[in-house]
Amino acid sequence: MADWTTRGKTVLITGAARGLGAETARRVAARGANVALVGLEPEELERVAAQCGTSAAWFECDVTDGDALERAVAGAVERFGGIDVVMANAGIATGGMVRSMDPAAFERTIEINLLGVWRTVRAALPHVIERQGYVLVIASLAAAIHGPGMAAYSASKAGVEGFANSLRVEVKHLGVGVGVGYFSFIDTDMVRGADSHPALGRFRSEAGWPFSKTYPLSAAGKGIADGIEGRRRWVVVPSWGRGLLVLRTALAPLFDRASYDTAAEADAVFLKDVDERGAAAASSPVGAGGAAAAGVTDETPRGGEADRAAQPESAMAGDAAEREPAAS
Repeated sequence: MADWTTRGKTVLITGAARGLGAETARRVAARGANVALVGLEPEELERVAAQCGTSAAWFECDVTDGDALERAVAGAVERFGGIDVVMANAGIATGGMVRSMDPAAFERTIEINLLGVWRTVRAALPHVIERQGYVLVIASLAAAIHGPGMAAYSASKAGVEGFANSLRVEVKHLGVGVGVGYFSFIDTDMVRGADSHPALGRFRSEAGWPFSKTYPLSAAGKGIADGIEGRRRWVVVPSWGRGLLVLRTALAPLFDRASYDTAAEADAVFLKDVDERGAAAASSPVGAGGAAAAGVTDETPRGGEADRAAQPESAMAGDAAEREPAAS
């Protein structure tokens, strides 16, 4: 499938309100794709959809809610006729040592980053199989490098990688490609939020190259768009990450030894943060997207085209009439 492109195809992206998801949506839309934007923050989703043009739809959805994901997928299929690509991107970043981290924050990280990917792929996969399309799950170089204070995040991303590697073998005979995205620190709200965290930010600022460098969002977006069109097994930004992935087993003991002193200091800093702010605040998701995920409750309203598609025309007409101001 060397000539496979996104032009005229439909790409469903979770976590599309910000960061990698939003940037990828804009780039594949510019290449002629239809885009289905799935995520929290309806105002941001609507803004990104407007940037993508007329071949874009948005669906407010929490990836921990399997039924909501099914509705979003159904809405995308109704709008565009099917799904060729699913990019399971929604995720949060939390920090904390295992012994002091808020247990709810640890489990929420796994729930969103790993089980959210599973739910997303599961919901979209029948449609992707029908079109012999492509699945891209967003992991991180944290799937290969496991530093102190990152147990929840690293575990979730390593799990995502393992999930994708198994899925690739399962669906190869059905004509579906599966890729994994691996990224270092990209200039997103999530990374800026992590950099402002009293513990996470301190230790990254003290890390040597290349981990102290933040890479532009545009480079990651282009890498993902190219990776989708190439149906690649790995999408890696920056390029040095490929060598790390190949050599991860040999390099792991070296990374461990380099982290021992840092880990002891990090333990003290995280404990101090917990003492000052409490475990829940110290372990809360970073960045604006993390704040949105932390604010989700069972009563959070859902919006976007999935809800409109599920309503009878008479109900939608009634809703519209209620919104129209009375004639003067």
